[in-house]
Amino acid sequence: MQNVFNAQNLDFLLLGLILTLKIALATCIISMIFGTFLAITRNFGGRISRFLASAYVDIFRNTPLLLWMLAACFVLPVFFGQFSQAFWGTIGFSLYTSSVMAEIIRGSLNSIPKGQFEAAYSQGFSKFFTLFYIILPQTFRRAIPALLSQIITTIKDTSFLAGLQIAELTYQSKILLAQLKSFEEILVMIALVAGIYFVICFSLSMLVRYYAKKTAYVV
Repeated sequence: MQNVFNAQNLDFLLLGLILTLKIALATCIISMIFGTFLAITRNFGGRISRFLASAYVDIFRNTPLLLWMLAACFVLPVFFGQFSQAFWGTIGFSLYTSSVMAEIIRGSLNSIPKGQFEAAYSQGFSKFFTLFYIILPQTFRRAIPALLSQIITTIKDTSFLAGLQIAELTYQSKILLAQLKSFEEILVMIALVAGIYFVICFSLSMLVRYYAKKTAYVV
């Protein structure tokens, strides 16, 4: 097992893990912002903007994630210049994940009683202040379990980037697997990488369960 558990291999995997977490974090931040915009637009925008937001969500949610990663890496650089594969992979990942986040946030937004809008309007709040200071904070609190679950999915789905030769955790492990010679070492390497994903995702899933239990929301 020395060919698996040596400092060089572990450092190599650590670099991949760091990139995985960076991409997942960037994707979650971008998709949360854009997804919130889409959710608000679908509920409160004009007819054309509602149609465009709905079309965006429907198109992205009903097409493969890997397809949009490929499009981002091979099409967008033609129009916007050359950046790293990791950058464009993150953009494609974020475009797709935004559609999922939008539906989560929109579902929570629709669960807020309409009377809260009326009460805020009666107190002199504008639609903007009602939405951003009264409704959205409650929306995000209700959406936390579902959002955390989507973050777990996002971390796991970073493995698709290995197909684009982006040096995240799965791709790094693929390189190491090609260098191993015995079947036992290959199994140990696969188990090690699976264990890393499991520890991260299981820890987050326990956080989801704890929050759901504490707030009495069903996940």
